[in-house]
Amino acid sequence: MATAKKAAAKKTTASSSSSGSAERKAAPSAADMLNPLKGMAERLQNLNMTDGASKLLDSGRKDLQALMQANEKSFQGLQTVVQRQTEMIKSAITDWQAAAKDIPGKDPKESLAKLDALGRQSFQRAVDDIKELANLAAKSQADAFEVVRQRIQSNVDEVTKMLQRK
Repeated sequence: MATAKKAAAKKTTASSSSSGSAERKAAPSAADMLNPLKGMAERLQNLNMTDGASKLLDSGRKDLQALMQANEKSFQGLQTVVQRQTEMIKSAITDWQAAAKDIPGKDPKESLAKLDALGRQSFQRAVDDIKELANLAAKSQADAFEVVRQRIQSNVDEVTKMLQRK
């Protein structure tokens, strides 16, 4: 008799838990909403792993290619910045040499005025050059980051497709 009561209790518990799970699917609890990875182990176990190793190797190869491409873009950007910076320094030196040749032997007030004007121009030019170099570096890094971002998005899309198959 005690066994019959236990069996009846199990049936009641099973039927109430199955109806409870249907209600939970209809309206997720706050705990479910706070834990989006709940059930991930089940979904991963249900994955069809046919050709899994080749897909994994292919994905790794694509990741490495994306990193290499990002590094190449970053390196090219750095080369561009250094090259432009060298051009700017050469130009500034040439300007200062030309100004130094004009200054001796003239009126001191006029020479000081020219030096002052040249100093102001040089300062403004330096500020503009810094902005240009910063923009070049930012563009280079943005290009490299875009390559990585696209690969990450591709990985997310692949995993989403795998999880939706079941």
